[in-house]
Amino acid sequence: MKFSEILQKFGDAATANSLSVNPNHDPEISGVAAIDEANNGNLSYVEGAKFGSSIAKTNASALILPQDENLQALAQERGIVWLSTPEPRLLFAKAIAIFYQPYRPVPEIHPSAVIHPTAKVGSDVYIGPHVVIEQGVEVGNSVIIHPNVVVYPDVKIGDRTILHANCTIHERTHIGADCVIFSGAVIGAEGFGFVPTRTGWLKMEQSGYTVLEDGVVVGCNSAIDRPAVGETRVGRNTVIDNLVQIGHGSQIGAGCAIAGQAGLSGGVKLGNRVILAGQVGIANKVKLGDGAIVSAQTGILSDVAPGEIVSGTPAMPHKVYLKASAIYHRLPDIYQSLKQLQRKLNNS
Repeated sequence: MKFSEILQKFGDAATANSLSVNPNHDPEISGVAAIDEANNGNLSYVEGAKFGSSIAKTNASALILPQDENLQALAQERGIVWLSTPEPRLLFAKAIAIFYQPYRPVPEIHPSAVIHPTAKVGSDVYIGPHVVIEQGVEVGNSVIIHPNVVVYPDVKIGDRTILHANCTIHERTHIGADCVIFSGAVIGAEGFGFVPTRTGWLKMEQSGYTVLEDGVVVGCNSAIDRPAVGETRVGRNTVIDNLVQIGHGSQIGAGCAIAGQAGLSGGVKLGNRVILAGQVGIANKVKLGDGAIVSAQTGILSDVAPGEIVSGTPAMPHKVYLKASAIYHRLPDIYQSLKQLQRKLNNS
């Protein structure tokens, strides 16, 4: 594919390009790569000025650049064709989609699949080997269900949703359109509901619902639990990484991002566009406002205001955490200084 053809696919997203200066230099582009791994024929990108030195070293044939004339001049000097855009990483993501499309099986129902007679299956659906679909399930149009998936009774699955191999969808789960559930994920299993008694733990039945709105992505081996009453809900276009635990009755807003090994206790409420980094832990019934950001390994024990950035355990404002971290490494010296000061006071 010629560089000029890629430009046409990007349309107005590309605000300027090298072909306007040298229209005859229009190389063939065969794929995409990271800038430090790119070879002849590859398209790569530079996100900002601090990565400008990479342009002098790369073997890429084409670059997606920010709107920075200095970076454009560096590429021009090396004979690398380029285009500029306000968001290079976003455009690079779209470039990957030009050269790669995920495996999508042809619609069919494999003869080894077990589908209950009361289940309703839409058109253009793929159901792979050894899939089990129980009674009362509703499967939308163009859904893909890969091998060994188990769908419990009375589940609803929206149009174009993809269930990858070996995931499990428990009863009373409603999954919207255009969702992706990756391998090993368990949606709608019983929440951790037990009541202490004098003779041990009494199991509280989890009679609620689990709802994933449209466009939700759930990573491998993550779990989203069903509550005793009410619902656990994940808002539209929220993305969840691998090995994430979302407790029963949690309410996740729209457009959130939750990284690997994060754990949400029961009844947690996240606003819209909340970001949780890896290994974040959130205590029971804590609320995080819209746009809050939580850094890695933070422990949230109380509510976080909208737009706040927090770190540490227990969580504190990120700027305070950075100052505290700087002091923490000096504690042995501070302790010795304090002991010397105490001796002087005792001897005076």
